[in-house]
Amino acid sequence: MNEELISFSIQNATHRLILLHGWGADAGDLLPFGQELVGSIEKKIELLSLNAPDHHPQGVGRQWYNLFPTDWSQASVSVEILKKRLIELSSEDMPLSKTFLLGFSQGASMALASGSCLPFAGLISCSGFPHQGWNPTSNCPPVLLIHGEQDPVVPIKASQRIADLLEIKQLKYEFTSFQGGHEIPDQAINKITNFIDSLVQT
Repeated sequence: MNEELISFSIQNATHRLILLHGWGADAGDLLPFGQELVGSIEKKIELLSLNAPDHHPQGVGRQWYNLFPTDWSQASVSVEILKKRLIELSSEDMPLSKTFLLGFSQGASMALASGSCLPFAGLISCSGFPHQGWNPTSNCPPVLLIHGEQDPVVPIKASQRIADLLEIKQLKYEFTSFQGGHEIPDQAINKITNFIDSLVQT
């Protein structure tokens, strides 16, 4: 596996979906979900899944920054590194404006922190939480928030806080909850598909 990312290119793709995994996972973790998701969308969407830069302290998987305890200074550095990576991945044929950024848990928080000030087509946060001091800009892309009501790892109030921050700025967002825990359930496929379909422009 490429140390940086896994890529599934599609001939004549019109859009792109980039996946950001959670703490202790790696670029392969969200691939089955991502493949099912792009397969349910009529548009041709290529799929990329990025590896976090650091190895997990327990030796399995990777992390975007230390979580226990949370190192917010490291998180800020990681966000800037990710923003640079995302910009470098864009091209004239596949600009950020035709790219959706989806993250789970720590990856969702990275998606919001890095993507809210870049011209993405949309941001998708699954079981995410706002970084310390996160303040979305007025040109933040549309955001879809998905969270389990019984999430024992990242309580749903974290996504409610994100929604509050977006609401204050009168930014476009959707917030949906489901009966479940720290996961992306099958029922989220339709919600994410509808969100992407509503924003896709050829």
